[in-house]
Amino acid sequence: MYPRPFHYHRASSLIEAATMLTQLGNEAKLLAGGQSLIPLMKLRFANPLHLVDLNFVPGTSYIREEGGAVRFGALTRHAEIENSNISARIPLVYDCAAGIADVQVRNRGTIGGSVAEADPSGDWATALLTQKTEVHCVSPRGERRMPLADFITDAYSTVLEHDELVHEIVVRLPEKGSGSAYIAFKRSAPVYPTASAAVQLTMDGEVCKDVAIVLGCVGLVPMKATAAESALWGRRVDDKAVTAAMEAVRAAADPQSDMRGSADYKRTLAAALVKRSIEVAVRRAHGERVEVSHIYA
Repeated sequence: MYPRPFHYHRASSLIEAATMLTQLGNEAKLLAGGQSLIPLMKLRFANPLHLVDLNFVPGTSYIREEGGAVRFGALTRHAEIENSNISARIPLVYDCAAGIADVQVRNRGTIGGSVAEADPSGDWATALLTQKTEVHCVSPRGERRMPLADFITDAYSTVLEHDELVHEIVVRLPEKGSGSAYIAFKRSAPVYPTASAAVQLTMDGEVCKDVAIVLGCVGLVPMKATAAESALWGRRVDDKAVTAAMEAVRAAADPQSDMRGSADYKRTLAAALVKRSIEVAVRRAHGERVEVSHIYA
């Protein structure tokens, strides 16, 4: 099926794009990577009268390390992040970028578009919520910044105003002795995960002195597993602690049964993914180079 007719607008700056949104009204949509919007338009689930293309705006695709943080331009492609030595300093960021869909999607999809979409089945929000991540937005009224945890409000919903857009994602570099991992379970590479888990922890020898665990695809938004974190915080990361974290994940997860599996299946799957992510994160915190990949059915 073909999309309904629309007017195409090419922005030359982010402020011009935001101004266009103001002038064109609620029937206008932004076009970044297009990996979510274009399929919806082809199915006629989305029917914007105007598309404002951001792909020709200069200076919107970059990866820079500044002031103890890695800064990603909103139109930085997943493939660029996957192949960046800078972003690889945060292992979970590499895990996420390298595992998104297939090479065609990674070459077109953008980190800013993915975060702004707030798809509950997406990868980036789940991974980045374990980090100290800020979203920088711009509109005709100026710029504002906020933690990623405050940016996403519900499934497909964010704090963005209609004439406001993401222009940068900033991720603080983890402290020494930290390790992280992001692992998803998928039926095949091109589809969204059935469940996913992101873990960031800091070790003092064998004891966990800081931890963040976030679950994906088991609720309307990525879920911070606070009880699972408590099972590890200040404790030796041994089999007993990991088992307690897994049980906490099973209790906290609130998935819906669908074509990907039953709710009980997804709870068990999320717990298994957390276990595997913890094991990888601990090894990385101890200085090991550990390669991980998503798990496919």
